[in-house]
Amino acid sequence: MIVATFRSTFPNQAAEQSVSVKRSKSTRGTFTVRMGVPPMKSNRVEENAPSLWRNSDYLLLQGGQIVSYIGNQQQFIALPLLVLALTGSVVQAGIAVGVSTIATLVVSPIAGALVDMWDRKRTMVICDAGRMLVTLTIPVAFWFHLLTMPQIYVVVIIAGVLGTLFSVANSAALPNVVPRDQLPVALSQSQAAYSTVRTFGSLLGGTLYSIGSAFPFLVNALSFGASVFSLGLIRGDFQRGKESPNLPLARAMSEGFAWLWKQPLLRFLTVVNGADSLRYGAGYLVILVLARELHTSPRGIGAIFTGAAAGALLGNLASNRVRSHLRFGTITISMLWLEALMFPLYAIAPSALVMGFIAAAEEFVSPIYTVSLTSYRLMATPDAMRGRTSSTVQFVTQGAQSVGAIVGGILIQAVGAKASALFLGAWLILLAVATTVNKRVRQASLPGE
Repeated sequence: MIVATFRSTFPNQAAEQSVSVKRSKSTRGTFTVRMGVPPMKSNRVEENAPSLWRNSDYLLLQGGQIVSYIGNQQQFIALPLLVLALTGSVVQAGIAVGVSTIATLVVSPIAGALVDMWDRKRTMVICDAGRMLVTLTIPVAFWFHLLTMPQIYVVVIIAGVLGTLFSVANSAALPNVVPRDQLPVALSQSQAAYSTVRTFGSLLGGTLYSIGSAFPFLVNALSFGASVFSLGLIRGDFQRGKESPNLPLARAMSEGFAWLWKQPLLRFLTVVNGADSLRYGAGYLVILVLARELHTSPRGIGAIFTGAAAGALLGNLASNRVRSHLRFGTITISMLWLEALMFPLYAIAPSALVMGFIAAAEEFVSPIYTVSLTSYRLMATPDAMRGRTSSTVQFVTQGAQSVGAIVGGILIQAVGAKASALFLGAWLILLAVATTVNKRVRQASLPGE
């Protein structure tokens, strides 16, 4: 899997195939970009920057988000279970889960423009305060025997909209909270924490649901409250200078898309990652069906995806070491080829245990690429455009995953799960070949490499 993270180069430069930097002798502690590309200034002095563990703003930001993510994991597990308990309908359970994705897809193109125009910190506080309040209505209504499906749908949609705004603002804000040379480390640390939550979150979610059907929702509401509290303690700014001018929304959105479209490398990576996300959406269903064909129990299927989460955790921990030895372009090409060669192995896996090892190996590769790509995009994208760039990437990848899930079902129905795994593997090989022959990707490097 390669998730929705991209990096861009600066516009309209013949040398934007590779963005590299050097230290200026006369401006020690700043970066000067070669090849005529304007320098990106940091709001922090990097030469004497404290470690991330001494950066109180970073610790508060990431700590609050980790607590919030733990709460989200509990609700993700509990939501379909609660709907099934209330209605007995698998269809309604699927709708309850799906409307959040729909809300994200609808709001994503708008979210980036709004986040670039609004104060990001205030936006994040309001979003998590709103999510806390709407989520809290579920346990309250449940305990008073007033909970209905329309209320659940409304809560999920509102939380999805606010969550999308929050996610885009958080992504755009991080480079203003940490020095740019520490950004890859910050991303790998946060992704490792999220992978740890993902690994053990399902077990905790089941435990909380066994205590009470509405208890996971209460925990999630409290986690949003913790996020609001931590954000309120942060003293730094989440954007450089003032917010972007309040342009008409349509114009702001079109400006963001036009800027992104002019970046040849970013445009290519967006297409490649959208295509890979299509495969990921289909591949999830293929893996499930293949596991069932091996007569794997539900617990065994859960173990396969726990193995994937453990692999992702190890990949995040290894990402900085790999990045210190390989250039960004090399990482991009290598990771795609490794994915392309590993995914077809699902078709010949003789047992769920072997599938678990394949899943762990595949997910080990993904975060190594993801951290480098996210760092590259955030460093190279102007601060005033980060929200719109992030939201566009999110829209493309999540939309592709949703379409991929539908395509996967049709493909399995037509040719079977094993043939589908081989077909998706061939799809990945095509993406790897296209990436390998792209000169801009081969020459791409992170600033400082």
